[in-house]
Amino acid sequence: MPELPEVETVRAGLAAELVGAKVTKIDIADPRSLKRHLLGPKHFVDELIGQQFEAVVRRGKFLWLPFSDSRAMVGHLGMSGQLLLRTPDHPEDGQTRVVIHAETSSRKKVEVRFVDQRIFGSLAIEDLVETADKKAAGFSPEAPASNLIPVVVAHISRDLLDPHFDAKNVALKMRKRASGIKRVLLDQNLLSGIGNIYADESLWLAKLHYDQPANTIRMAKLLELIEIAKEVLEKAVLQGGTSFDEQYKNVNGESGYFSQSLNAYGQAGEACPRCGGQIERKAWANRGSHYCPRCQKLKL
Repeated sequence: MPELPEVETVRAGLAAELVGAKVTKIDIADPRSLKRHLLGPKHFVDELIGQQFEAVVRRGKFLWLPFSDSRAMVGHLGMSGQLLLRTPDHPEDGQTRVVIHAETSSRKKVEVRFVDQRIFGSLAIEDLVETADKKAAGFSPEAPASNLIPVVVAHISRDLLDPHFDAKNVALKMRKRASGIKRVLLDQNLLSGIGNIYADESLWLAKLHYDQPANTIRMAKLLELIEIAKEVLEKAVLQGGTSFDEQYKNVNGESGYFSQSLNAYGQAGEACPRCGGQIERKAWANRGSHYCPRCQKLKL
């Protein structure tokens, strides 16, 4: 599933064209991609046509486009969803499920094509509610976000790139957890946006074993880990995210290339770039953890 850098790459690409854009038409080729819009495809169309997008906002792996003080279109990419930004004369994209036609603030006609091979992703219109801390809801540097957040995202904690993310408060909460540190990093109710790839990379850089209980890690080390994870995410955003196959693409249909910078994830059997030991992959929580057993030792 796309993690924060992949979703942020998509968000920034959409924001460049869609802030201030007006929806003129919607084509629905497969209503299954609107499965989370419980009032049905017709309501989705009727609600959205004629609306103007005020911003493109992200929190963790979620992004949304508010179009009024109370409503927003929420996009979740799932395992294989793509939001492609096309001109009307661009050739058709295979497995396009929904097309949103819009006119930008400069009167340019564009199409947002929701492409989804496995139909795990979705588009939906959601109500907005006030954030618990009354601060801006998410990351949106082009058009500052309000303090209103979609109901479906409201339970998700702030991510490391959010200007209102409180690293010390999160570290204090981590310090109280007996779970392994990777499980803690992946808890979207504590901090959002980190998935398997960037957890493994951050833990490798911090020299921490994925099963090291969080409450056995010193506060200073937890703060160091949070800073490392932030730097990993920022670097991945600059490189367009991580692509291993055709499923993740940015809005131009291009792959990210952060995979070329990975030290641990996907490197099983390769030499550790730091100590020369062999990177291993261990089954973990229905997925895998990649680490170096020589320099990421479990300390109990």
